[in-house]
Amino acid sequence: MVGRMFWILVGVLSIVGGFFCLLNPIPATLAATSIAAWVLLAVGILQALGSFRQEGFGSKIWSLLLGVLAIFLGYSIFQNPLASVFALTTVVAIALLIGGGAKIFLAFSVDDRSFFWVFLLAGVISIVLSVMILSNFPRSAVTVLGILLGVELLANGASLLAFGFSSAKKETV
Repeated sequence: MVGRMFWILVGVLSIVGGFFCLLNPIPATLAATSIAAWVLLAVGILQALGSFRQEGFGSKIWSLLLGVLAIFLGYSIFQNPLASVFALTTVVAIALLIGGGAKIFLAFSVDDRSFFWVFLLAGVISIVLSVMILSNFPRSAVTVLGILLGVELLANGASLLAFGFSSAKKETV
């Protein structure tokens, strides 16, 4: 019983956070940028520390270099958050463009054609989102990351609610 209530509560909090992000996209964009910086710092530190456990000189060096690079990127985001917002938005737009192209390629290359339209539609949506971001750049940079964070929190909250309610059904059976 405690488990299901926990997931439902976290799901509701995620949905509330998602609405907050969508209603306040500029502060949410700054929050997303700060989260990216903290994640890069944490990953960089763990990667650098983990490099000493790697076997082989080449593995140690590459792991250490990647860790130092992540630390540098995280630190750089904190030093200049506005420029980082523009850089991260550009990276998101490029990732959407490349991901969309890959999905369209996948649509035409899978043997099972029953999901052709799903792959194709997902690819087209990703490319359209990328073009929308890039065509309105740099104005879009101020809000895009916050909107994406809001949508992610809404989707995450919905899935957590579904998980919590599905757990409730299992407990009553």
